[in-house]
Amino acid sequence: MKNLKNKTALITGASSGIGEAFAYELAKQGANLIITARSAQKLETIATLIRKAYDVKVSIFIENLAIGGSAEQLFNAIKKENLNIDLLVNNAGFGKWTNFLDQSISTYEEMIELNITSLTTLSQLVIPEMLQRKEGGIINVASTGAFQPCPYITTYCASKAFVLSFSEGLYGEFYKKGITITALCPGNTATGFQSTAKANTKGMRADSSETVAKEGIKALLKGKSYKVVGTDNYITTLLPRFLTRKAIINLVAKMMGSKVNN
Repeated sequence: MKNLKNKTALITGASSGIGEAFAYELAKQGANLIITARSAQKLETIATLIRKAYDVKVSIFIENLAIGGSAEQLFNAIKKENLNIDLLVNNAGFGKWTNFLDQSISTYEEMIELNITSLTTLSQLVIPEMLQRKEGGIINVASTGAFQPCPYITTYCASKAFVLSFSEGLYGEFYKKGITITALCPGNTATGFQSTAKANTKGMRADSSETVAKEGIKALLKGKSYKVVGTDNYITTLLPRFLTRKAIINLVAKMMGSKVNN
């Protein structure tokens, strides 16, 4: 993709944090928006502000992508309105920063449904039309936690490892056919994620959601398969290349364990 003007972008988890930042930045670059999340009120507020600030169209779809079958339901509803999707931003996701046994099975099932299954489903649904147009893009929000196992936030990081591997695999299949799939890997980011995850992130440096969104869009337009946000975060992702697996596990366990709110 050369630019985003007059393209249409679907953003999941668009009611706050990185998803909201993507909505504003994409609108600023001239893209029409399809925004989805669980909160109708938050989406309406964002849509109203964007319509006033930018000459773009904003469509709202309320959906909980942590429920099985919801991704296909969302896609069908969008197509019913005769809307095309030039860019998909798979941003919706959540994690829990806690001892593994302290969360219910249903919480992990919802996490996997949202972080993995819905992301995979939406990717499969949008790519055929992109192939027909010989142009399109997908930004899948992963994490720096995708590069190594993360005790105390185990399932979340495992799901993001899937997102990174999945995205790079799709990149290999479709880049030469005009579709760029970029895995966006932020580190600690100033969003509502921390409170949802019940993490104690006091003293940790955090990037802004706006920085993450801008870096993701820039990476996509440059045709990159992945982007780690921030030089220090990038250096951290290289550690598994130089340390043993056991050393990495012990190091991350010590770091993550100290941030658990017991």
